[in-house]
Amino acid sequence: MPDNVQVDTPQLNILHGFLAHLRNERRYSALTVENYARDIRRLFELAGTTPLDELKGHQIRRFVAQLHGNGLGGKTLARMLSAWRGFYAYLMRDHEYKDNPCTGLRAPKSARSLPHALSPDEAVRMVELTTDGDSLAVRDKAMFELFYSSGLRLAELVGLDLSALDFADAAVRVTGKGSKTRIVPLGSHAIAALQTWLALRGQLIKADETALFVSRNGRRISPRAVQLRMKEWGIKQGIASSVHPHLLRHSFASHVLQSSGDLRAVQEMLGHASISTTQVYTHLDFQYLSKIYDAAHPRAKKKSP
Repeated sequence: MPDNVQVDTPQLNILHGFLAHLRNERRYSALTVENYARDIRRLFELAGTTPLDELKGHQIRRFVAQLHGNGLGGKTLARMLSAWRGFYAYLMRDHEYKDNPCTGLRAPKSARSLPHALSPDEAVRMVELTTDGDSLAVRDKAMFELFYSSGLRLAELVGLDLSALDFADAAVRVTGKGSKTRIVPLGSHAIAALQTWLALRGQLIKADETALFVSRNGRRISPRAVQLRMKEWGIKQGIASSVHPHLLRHSFASHVLQSSGDLRAVQEMLGHASISTTQVYTHLDFQYLSKIYDAAHPRAKKKSP
């Protein structure tokens, strides 16, 4: 849905109050707040002239069915329903709404898809950039090494300040979802790339900038800029997959699990609140083991008749 959907002033005021609640009380990241804003605007569009406090569960269910019919998948709809449910909880708390019409509603299930991961060779190719001393290329190499070394989310990486690094302990302090902080190990290649970047960072930064990674204008780099740079480098490095930040996070998780088999450690490093979220990587691991089995075991392949 376009961001310029027309909504009336009372709705806008309520939306702005909710977004301020997410930023200031819930401590959500700017990217998460932006996603909530988009989902709530979609609710405004679907409701049309019907006041929000008059919407019922069957109408919300019809909205979900309509969006599903337009091609939105179960995961997207579940996220949207969660945003609507949280919005109505806020309205009940601060605006005297009596009911939450989203309570008890579930999005239609979509086929479970495993996250794609680069092969170890592709991952290495993605981080071994030829920088030729160019400060932006050096920065990119440091960002990519950090993604692959520590499994960071995009919002976590762009939110890092210089003070988060601890080279003495080979670790980085990361603020994740819900403002939860975790300490994540830094690999030797990431440390080397970061130190090279820090030697050049002073050429770009504005005097008062605390961000670890900055753009050409000397201010904190945006998530979109990281995505575009990674896509461009993926093409340059000859990687067939469309490379994006979450792909390096997936690759980190699957490669660490393949090597260690320690699901709990991977959960801690990824910052997953629940082990069930991390368990998807056990399926990736099984796929990897299956390939090795098929290639190596003399009785793995069936003979053609």
